[in-house]
Amino acid sequence: MNSRACAVVIGGGVVGVSTLYHLAKKGWTDSVLIERKELTSGSTWHAAGLLPLFNMSYSVGQLHKYSVRFYRELQEETGMNVGFSNVSNIRLARTKDRWDEYMYYAGVAETLGVPVKLLSPDELKEVWPLCETDGILGALQHPEDGYIQPADLTQALAKGARDFGATIHRNTAVTAIEQLASGEWKITTDKGEIVAEHVISATGNFARRTGAMVGLAVPVIPVEHQYIVTEPHPAIVERKRQGLPEMGVLRESDSSWYMREENGGLILGPYEVGAPCCYLDGPDKESEYELFQEDLDRLMPHIETAIARVPAFGEVGIKKVYNGAIAYTPDGSPIVGPAPGLKNFWLNEGHSFGITAAGGAGWQIAEWIVDGEPTVDMIGVDPRRFGPYAGEGYLRAKNEEAYANVFSVHYPDEERAAARPLKTSPSYERQKALGAVFGSVYGWERANWFAPDGYAVPEAELDVGADVLMKHNHAPVDHTGRIRERWSFRRSNYFEPVGDEVRAVHEGVGLLDMTPFAKAVVTGPGAASWLDGLLANRIPKKTGRIALCHLLTPAGGVRSEFTVFKAGEQSYYLVSGGGYESIDHDILQKALPDDGSVQMYPATTRLGVLVIAGPRSRDVLAKLTRTDLTNAAFPWLTGQRISVGPVRLDALRVNFVGELGWELHHPIEMQNALYDMLLEAGAEFGIRPFGIRAMGSMALEKSYRQLPRELSIEYNAFESGLERFVHPNKGDFIGRDAVVKAREAGLRWQFATLEVHDVGDADARGSEPIYADGELVGRATNGGYGWRVGKSLALAMLKPEHAGEGTRLQIKILGTLHDATVVGESPFDPNNERLRG
Repeated sequence: MNSRACAVVIGGGVVGVSTLYHLAKKGWTDSVLIERKELTSGSTWHAAGLLPLFNMSYSVGQLHKYSVRFYRELQEETGMNVGFSNVSNIRLARTKDRWDEYMYYAGVAETLGVPVKLLSPDELKEVWPLCETDGILGALQHPEDGYIQPADLTQALAKGARDFGATIHRNTAVTAIEQLASGEWKITTDKGEIVAEHVISATGNFARRTGAMVGLAVPVIPVEHQYIVTEPHPAIVERKRQGLPEMGVLRESDSSWYMREENGGLILGPYEVGAPCCYLDGPDKESEYELFQEDLDRLMPHIETAIARVPAFGEVGIKKVYNGAIAYTPDGSPIVGPAPGLKNFWLNEGHSFGITAAGGAGWQIAEWIVDGEPTVDMIGVDPRRFGPYAGEGYLRAKNEEAYANVFSVHYPDEERAAARPLKTSPSYERQKALGAVFGSVYGWERANWFAPDGYAVPEAELDVGADVLMKHNHAPVDHTGRIRERWSFRRSNYFEPVGDEVRAVHEGVGLLDMTPFAKAVVTGPGAASWLDGLLANRIPKKTGRIALCHLLTPAGGVRSEFTVFKAGEQSYYLVSGGGYESIDHDILQKALPDDGSVQMYPATTRLGVLVIAGPRSRDVLAKLTRTDLTNAAFPWLTGQRISVGPVRLDALRVNFVGELGWELHHPIEMQNALYDMLLEAGAEFGIRPFGIRAMGSMALEKSYRQLPRELSIEYNAFESGLERFVHPNKGDFIGRDAVVKAREAGLRWQFATLEVHDVGDADARGSEPIYADGELVGRATNGGYGWRVGKSLALAMLKPEHAGEGTRLQIKILGTLHDATVVGESPFDPNNERLRG
């Protein structure tokens, strides 16, 4: 066995071998893969080999697109047949909501450069003659899609990796992993030891056991997945004899199954409710090519719908039922990237669609390891998007939920119910009593909006559509005994209540709980110089000052965004998005200097945050504090330690809604006292609580950028319109040279705000394609309705020549083209007079 390597990949499934291949291709030719048994002996061997390009995520869609293209190239490169059958993929729609989902996805696909074709029922019958078309509204086809032979693909990847110089050790078990004082990793196996700078865990069903070797609780637990293989059917055999093309992979999404041809017969793969987690403690150490006992009773509702849709499926016998483990995460997306708290330990785990994702995930993790950053924004699959709250019980509930919802309509506002509520701020019960309808971020409950007293969605609006299995279009019954939210790609039942909240803030005063903000304190004699070398903006020099600061990548993209408050001579308070706590704090911790001159202390669960905003917010606070709140004494972008009643807190004059207001950062145990005081003091001014959706509408009107929408590693900071916050002349900082070079060379994209015209019941959501004279010139990154300006708005990244104010464009929303006009930044209060008021 090699004694040293640049990188060691643990796990010989398709994901691990792809990782090895891409590392070697990047020039790390001494990389090594260690597999406990034979290649593919975990989950890869029993995978159905599907290559679904369909994905609602812009970033994950790029990974899938790469994989499908790369597998063809791999076959040519290695001379090995990977068994790629380019038969296309066809998704059926039986409900209007499903068709809206497909129309939204078609926009995402267009911005990615993934071809899609829309089929009528008659056209569907032509390409899938064994399919009954009753009840079908239409279908979405991926011409470049199909399926592949997983074992053949893995062997081709292995050959390619070896050809580049990489080494594979089969039948070699890792028994221990230890980080040495040098920072290198020592991997102990039953065949010897190897020392490497980087370790990549790609161990599938063994992910939690591998993680435990280095003290990691990896948020992956497998779920049982069954699929049925039938005996040959005469009609399919006859089609093959006649030389007719193989019918594409068929997915009846509304019945939650896929189907494809296999050796003259058919494969049916349902995703059912009730599929259990498995391997809670990992497989047996001798496990190899393992399957579970089948349970067809669980699949019967899906089998019945499959027979109705494709009668041929019910006309032949069952040849084999596979019931194998598939790794899952709480949101169904894989975890690809750096492990939290560990230097140079990487995770490429949790792949529920591992065959499709393997190529792209191997590509990007190799870019990340070798070059220091991926080239695709990976925030949606970053392992650190989950935190310590994701323990076994949480994972079991959420992973089974994610599996059961593979084919559900992926509404943009969907909030899944399993393992909730988990993390709540003290005012949670008070917000419930005031009508809060909650969502969840990083395990925290947050009020999305507030329903009127006694409100419920009319029963006629629920589960609209045909009698199908996957028609659930609403949140579950909540503590009121009612269903209060209906999900949609269009304006839904919360549209008007959110407008009421915006008006209340704009005309009077509103109260918002933002306790889930990620919070940290940075102190020490080196704190100022350290932050200055990390962040692109000038950090506050004077105690009490606030600055919005961005942490860039070496390539000049935006990695993180922080509100930085100078709390003392050597003390800074950093606030960032609640969903990115583990990511942001891990980046900061790993960047701390070794000399101890800077310390960082997480403060998220120690401090609560209440936002009071609106023209009467000063009047409310003035009733509770002796502090002078006038502009002269307490200007915008400053903070002070004040007393609000008996509560001593840091009041920061910033907010994300564009109105006069303060964030009140307080000891979390005092939150209810503070919440009650603010409501009581604000009663005469009409104070009312508001939620995240109202905040989002107001932020949109201010053209405020967000991660990972307008702010992304894929866009140079100047492309994202951050000129006010990036100061190359202040001295060196991460990404400085790259942003300067990009600006001198000419920017590829330019951030812009659009007014969308003639909108009916559907606003932009983000990822919609934008055109100039029929040419694709950009994509929306966010969108919605601006209640204060009375307009439908979209934020976008455009080619610079089309981003000038007044430019007329078109945007496609759910398949319909709308005229749009580029408008000036911040359609509401562009001079920030309200903020400074």
